[in-house]
Amino acid sequence: MTAFFFFPIAIVVLISASLVIFFRNPVHSALSLLLTFFSLAGLYILLNAQFVAAIQVIVYAGAIMVLFLFVIMLLNLDKVKKERERHPLQKAFGILIASLLLVVLGSVIASGILYGTKGIYTVEKVAAIGNTKAIAGLLFTDWILPFEITSILLLAAIVGAIVLSKKEL
Repeated sequence: MTAFFFFPIAIVVLISASLVIFFRNPVHSALSLLLTFFSLAGLYILLNAQFVAAIQVIVYAGAIMVLFLFVIMLLNLDKVKKERERHPLQKAFGILIASLLLVVLGSVIASGILYGTKGIYTVEKVAAIGNTKAIAGLLFTDWILPFEITSILLLAAIVGAIVLSKKEL
């Protein structure tokens, strides 16, 4: 039954993620990214990770998309479009870099590095205590320092974005 829902949602994820890249209008790209975020939340629900799905919707589809739309509105896109000049070798260089990235990604997948070790939380243990309690227990005990460092970096990024967007200080 899960496959019945997985494949349509996965197709929507792939198509909307591709449209983020291929749309020339930044607002259309942002809306496609929003659809991608909601579709990923649907995939998380299929994996019985309701907490991660809720965080996906609240943080990414909510807060991050608002920031993206503010940046799009702050930019003067007509001015940028007129000033854009492409170097003749830019497309060839992009294709070369993308090809190298695919080769490296393929070699990493083929080498088997991505297979992790079995953790202490089995499916039965997570089902017994709940997703939210398991994630919160790890996040606020073992991973508290990276969590706090991430919050400081996000605060610095917000302050930097405000400073860069101001015309006069």
